[in-house]
This record gives sequence, C-alpha cells and structure tokens, in this order.
Amino acid sequence: MHSEFPVALPGARNGNTLMWTRAEDVEPSALDQLRNISRLPWVDRVRVMPDVHLGKGATVGSVIAMRDAVSPSAVGVDIGCGMAAVRTNLTLDDLPDDLHGLRLLIEAAVPVGYNGNDGQAPIVRHNLVLRNRFDKLFSMFGDLKAAGIGDREGRALAQCGSLGGGNHFIELCAAEQDDHLWITLHSGSRNIGKELAERHITTAKTLEHNLGLPDRDLAVFLAGTAEMEAYLNDLWWAQDYALLSRTIMLATVQKVVTDYFLNQTGAGGVEFDEPIICHHNYVAREVMSDGLELIVTRKGAIRAGLGDMGLIPGSMGTGSFVVRGLGNEESLYSASHGAGRRMSRSAAKRRFTTDDLARQTAGVECRKDAGVVDEIPGAYKDIESVMAAQVDLVEVVARLQTLLCVKG
Repeated sequence: MHSEFPVALPGARNGNTLMWTRAEDVEPSALDQLRNISRLPWVDRVRVMPDVHLGKGATVGSVIAMRDAVSPSAVGVDIGCGMAAVRTNLTLDDLPDDLHGLRLLIEAAVPVGYNGNDGQAPIVRHNLVLRNRFDKLFSMFGDLKAAGIGDREGRALAQCGSLGGGNHFIELCAAEQDDHLWITLHSGSRNIGKELAERHITTAKTLEHNLGLPDRDLAVFLAGTAEMEAYLNDLWWAQDYALLSRTIMLATVQKVVTDYFLNQTGAGGVEFDEPIICHHNYVAREVMSDGLELIVTRKGAIRAGLGDMGLIPGSMGTGSFVVRGLGNEESLYSASHGAGRRMSRSAAKRRFTTDDLARQTAGVECRKDAGVVDEIPGAYKDIESVMAAQVDLVEVVARLQTLLCVKG
C-alpha cells in the first residue's frame, strides 16, 4: 500500500516544502506560516506531517532542516515534549469492573496541572538509576546560559516527574490485537523549558540579521555565535530534563499499577517490556544522504528512521498507535506526533459542552468536567485519516484503545 503523498506546498520557496496532507485540508494561516518558514534564507527543506496545524512561531507538525542556524521558536516553549509507553503482561481479563480507583491512585502519585513534587519525585529517592540520572542532570543546572534562570532550580527540581496540563496525559490502554495492557504518557519540560525558550526567543529577536524577517517569531541563531552556543547548551539540557521527567513518571505509574493489581485484584507480579520513549518537540544534528549536515527541528513530529520505535497518540477517546519507522528519506525520516488539533482550545470550549465530552469519552475512565472540554476528541483530527496519510512513513505495531486517561 502506497500513499498519494507527498505533495509540494504551492508558494513555498524553490519547491522545498513537501506535505503528507492536502493543502485544502490545512487552515490557510498554517499554510502561510509554512511558506514564511520555507523562505527563510537558512532553511534547506521543510516537511509537513498530516497532523499539521497553526502554531506559535512555527507550524505544529513540521520538520524544518536548516543550514548552520536554528530557530528557538521553531522548537517552541515545550522543549523535549514527547511520549513514553510500556507494554505489560496484564490483559483485559485482569481488569476490575471499575477503574476509578486506579485513576485516583495515579493522580495521587503523579502531580498534575500546576502542581509539582514535594522537593523531588519520591521514586527518585528509592531508585538508584534514576537518582544518578537526576543528580547528574541537576549538577549541570548552574551551567545554563539563559539570563536570570538561576533561581528557578527549586521549581525545576519539584516539577521533574510531573505531568503538567494541556494535552499532556497518562493512559492505561489495551492493544486491539492481543488485549495486553499498555501504560502511555505524554509530557514535556514544564516551566523550566518554557522559561529557557522564552529567554532565548527574546534574545534572538534583537539580533540584527533577524530584523527584516516577515515574522519575527522565526528569528534564528547562527552557527559560530555565542548566542547559538548558549541556546544549544540550554536546549540539550531541557531535552534531557523532559526525557528524565517522562522516565520518572513512567516508573511511578508502573509502581502504582503493580501495587494496585497486587492489592486489589490479587494478580501475580506485573511484568513490563522495554519502554518506548521519544521526543516530538526537539532539535538534532542529522546528516543527509548527500552528506550535508543539517540542524533538524521537529515540532510536533517524531523521528521515523528505519526501525525507530515511536508513538502517535490520538485523543482522550481514541487511543494511540505504537509504530516502527520505515526510514523514508523523503520525509527526513519523520512522521506525525499525533492526530493534531482541528480547532483551537478557545473554539473547542465555545463549541462543546461537558455533555459532549461525556458522550465522546464514553467507556473511558477520565475527567469529564469543564476543565478538560478543550481536550475533547472532537477538537482533534481523525487519527485514522492521519495514519492513512503516512503509510509510507511508519508501520503500525499496535493499535491501543484508551481505557483510563489522566489529564492535568
């Protein structure tokens, strides 16, 4: 089976922008944003994923490859945002009739919304591997370059291993092909990533080479400058922070699930496969087949090199896909990061009610109140269509159906 994609974005510079969606299916403001990105003098090529939608600075669902430059807004403020998942030996037959108690236990163990841990995540104190990673990461906090960031260390310590809000989640899912239960989660770099990004974006906008840009949010740092070195130093740290935070939360939820099934259902020991963990808001230096090294920014896109394992979530009611990359060079070895929003949060709140939310999440143990209406499945694109558009980019390993969802 082969996709009809990619197609070229009309109006992009030198035809350097290829899309895994039809232009008529993308809002005009996002297409204009992509055209502006393609015309930056440092941009070598742009790739657009089927979950594309308008973003702050750069378009969500875009892969931007630059020569000797990087745009902090193209990465965005949630540096290192991404997914984690792990398959368990439990199946649907092991589940109790009501998952409400399990959801409350997860919410008690992992801080959500604006909350953080008391000093640090409890599991770090009892897990030597996590403790060593945690200590190593924060031993480098003093080396961060962003101005005025030094007094944020305490908050960063507390928020490492916490979920946050928005579209971040923790889920218990069942694989359609074998009924095995999976734990999945979506998280980012919390406030520290946001503050690092905002400080560097502000700096980039003041640089002389950015003053004539059509969109100042696309300001870049140039290779060989102190500003770019400072940004990359902080970026790499924030990406590691997000990765560690996901790892801590996954370990925490694994312990909750293990204890729950032992105490509540009498099931034997819970076993877990090797976790799958991946970024979808990040920067990497990558060498193309022609030998050219480019700085690749994936904003709302995962790496899908040959054999790369990845995760593509839908929404609260639609579950996720576990995928394996097919190594499509034309897409810059990339695939979508999810279903992608089809309307803004404010539009979703205007259009939908809590009754709509309850109907669209029927059968899922989750919050069904006004605080999460903007995350209603109807605010997202159809995940099946998104997956159908990228059959040349990834193969599906497992289709996961959401049973329980924790939101901030």
